Amino acid sequence: MTTTALSSEAEPSTPPAAARPSDLRSRFVPRMPGPWWVGWAGAVIVALFAGALRFFNLGRPDRIYFDETYYATDAFALWAHGYEHETVENSDSLLAQGDPNIFTGGGDFIVHPPVGKWMIALGDQLWGLMPFGTAVSPEGWRVASALAGVFSVLILVRLATRMTRSILLGCTAGLILALDGLHFTLSRIAMVDIFLTLWILAGFACLVIDRDKTRERLVRLAEAGVDTTMVGALGMRWWRLAAGLCFGLAIGTKWSALFFVAAFGLLTVAWDYGARRSVGQRRPFGRWLGYDAIPAFLQTVVVAGIVYLVSWTGWLITGGGYNRQYAAGMAPDWIPGFLVKPIEALWSLVDYHGRMMNFHENLTSDHTYISAPWEWLIMRTPVMFHYDGQAVGCGEGQCVTSVVSIGTPIVWWVSIIALVVMLGWWITFRDWRAGAVLLAVAAGWLPWFAYPERPMFLFYALPILPFLVLGIVLALGLLMGAGDDSPRFAPYTRALGGVVFGVVVLLIIAHFAYLYPVLSAYPLPEETWGDRLWFDVWIYGRDAS
Repeated sequence: MTTTALSSEAEPSTPPAAARPSDLRSRFVPRMPGPWWVGWAGAVIVALFAGALRFFNLGRPDRIYFDETYYATDAFALWAHGYEHETVENSDSLLAQGDPNIFTGGGDFIVHPPVGKWMIALGDQLWGLMPFGTAVSPEGWRVASALAGVFSVLILVRLATRMTRSILLGCTAGLILALDGLHFTLSRIAMVDIFLTLWILAGFACLVIDRDKTRERLVRLAEAGVDTTMVGALGMRWWRLAAGLCFGLAIGTKWSALFFVAAFGLLTVAWDYGARRSVGQRRPFGRWLGYDAIPAFLQTVVVAGIVYLVSWTGWLITGGGYNRQYAAGMAPDWIPGFLVKPIEALWSLVDYHGRMMNFHENLTSDHTYISAPWEWLIMRTPVMFHYDGQAVGCGEGQCVTSVVSIGTPIVWWVSIIALVVMLGWWITFRDWRAGAVLLAVAAGWLPWFAYPERPMFLFYALPILPFLVLGIVLALGLLMGAGDDSPRFAPYTRALGGVVFGVVVLLIIAHFAYLYPVLSAYPLPEETWGDRLWFDVWIYGRDAS
């Protein structure tokens, strides 16, 4: 592992003279650790480990539980009708039989966009095609979530490797994510938060790759003898387009992705501005605005908006969805005939979004497991997704099975320390990685404080988890690389860093293993089950008081 890759990479506060090509390459594009196949092999191995954890006994509990009652049935309706459909009272049991009589009435009012539910439905259909799979089964409606969990681990390994230039730290990031209880439980239930996390993480990873590719272009231009102080357009930004696609899918899963899109949109153009100043462009604003900022808006925000609109295709091209006929007959007479139906459909969709927004703004609940944002990092109030106090399979006495959706506390508690380190690192050196982690966590966490009366839950914090993990591995990398500039103390500080690294990773492994039975509906004696949940609030939520 190369820890020196974590030396500070601050953008200069004042533009230097045109940098020499050799200096640009060393500063702009540090060499990725090689050989390349080792990094990919490590990422695949960690992802396969995450997959083994998530797919083992994926069908347990063997019934719909918690919010699967909404998302699994909505996914089934989308596949059957193209829009969410009202269901009968005993839809939970009929769903497992794939009974079409699950549907009744017309379109159902839903409050989240359809992308996550389309992914659940697609996973269910693909699972049914497998020789070992059965469509419309617990495994079927959960398989897409499990795959999303696996791919998010794979992406994080590659992202962390790119940001740290260390295969060890990259694989460690994936391992930590694989062993987090919140990520684990939400990868094994038909809910949409894991898809939101996947697309946000994928979009951010695309922007980081775009950052590297753009700077590589500047280096090559300098090496070719081009005056980089006058460079304008930097070519087509395919990775930024890919980021826009991912962000559109994220918004099409949950609207909370909008905060990330806004933050990351500002971040990518800030990276461009820093790059132009670093190559000696003394007045880069005009070039940056015309060649970077405006195209970035089109490539991320506009593309995301188009993808979001396309995600509603099923609702738009059918006629039975909720509110679908709201604007029927309302188009002005001067509208050409061939545009009447599309305009009325879009008008109905806009009104529908107003109704969805009104729902979210006025939502109230007295749910037992409500959790305020300030409680998320300390894991104060997890959600009991499933509990069965009359289970069998653990010998004599009363057996309990549960799915407690709680993050592995060691991960989240260490991340608080890591965030403090990132803040200090950014203030001191303006390192882009520390700044990116802090901005991502802020985008996914701080906006929720603006809605103190709205009921919120711990699993809303899942999208910030990959960035908390990045903060942890960046902090560990700094600690293990400490002393690079001081040969006298380097062996001691690196040894200390290695010890801390080993202790943190072992504690995370041990804590996840200890919690695993209460996360996975594994039968335990009641007494043993209670011992694993250290605080009453972890069991009873607000009722603990």
